[in-house]
Amino acid sequence: MCLFQSTARRLVSQVHCGLKASSSKKQKFCLEMARPSSNMADFREVFAKAKHIAIITGAGVSAESGVPTFRGAGGFWRKWQAQDLATPGAFARNPSRVWEFYHYRREVMLSKHPNPAHIAIAECEKRLSKQGRSVVVITQNIDELHRKAGTKHLLEIHGSLFKTRCTSCGNVAANYKSPICPALAGKGAPDPDTEDAAIPVEDLPQCEEDGCNGLLRPHVVWFGEALDPGVLTAVEKELDICDLCLVVGTSSVVYPAAMFAPQVSARGVPVAEFNMETTPATNRFRFHFPGPCGTTLPPALARHETEIIS
Repeated sequence: MCLFQSTARRLVSQVHCGLKASSSKKQKFCLEMARPSSNMADFREVFAKAKHIAIITGAGVSAESGVPTFRGAGGFWRKWQAQDLATPGAFARNPSRVWEFYHYRREVMLSKHPNPAHIAIAECEKRLSKQGRSVVVITQNIDELHRKAGTKHLLEIHGSLFKTRCTSCGNVAANYKSPICPALAGKGAPDPDTEDAAIPVEDLPQCEEDGCNGLLRPHVVWFGEALDPGVLTAVEKELDICDLCLVVGTSSVVYPAAMFAPQVSARGVPVAEFNMETTPATNRFRFHFPGPCGTTLPPALARHETEIIS
């Protein structure tokens, strides 16, 4: 078993390294790499030759669609931040409050739409597939905006707001109901003065599998939980074959996703970062394009003049 695969059995907070170990020569290459370039023409030349492109996305790609991140200063729902609610312990103590939080997020997302960055990625995937080239999106986001934009090859490493998992039978199912259950209708207001609805457990979302009726939870990876080993294995396979990697709208501080692109770069594969500002990983990449992803990404992924469209 390779080092990366072993992380699938660890908690997110315990992941310190991943993918396959790089040779010391390649690690030295990575450490000595010059500061990243912002030359779009040079990137476009690399893009034109790439056969397998991996695009890693984070909250920044959805922020331009008006999606609240609940991270950093001011990122509160009522008086709590996401890390106060998105935990197994919080759900065990107060499933009503946690479901109010996720009901609010689901309702917000139903009103949001993909922005030019999401659309550029989806259109690039569709166009390159006709040329025998592949694009995979590996996202930390749970908002499904990539799917809404038309992306087909999508790995959602943190799950989805629009999937549920039964705490009794374990069944995972897509769920786009609005509201997800009658008791949550009109609930979930983010105002700090709003009182908890204190919904009884039996009135919260229930499993619809025959004879189950177990309490449902959002099918998302909470703080303190391990990522799905199957999803991590799929990510590993994609990163092993990619010959170009894009990092879009992510701070490169949340593990294990923060290790993906640096490990790809360490084996000599070009990595391009598209972000509002530099990150702890920026100097390990070949390219860095500052600014809103919806502005910088579309021209980067547009059809190259050398492409042959059948």
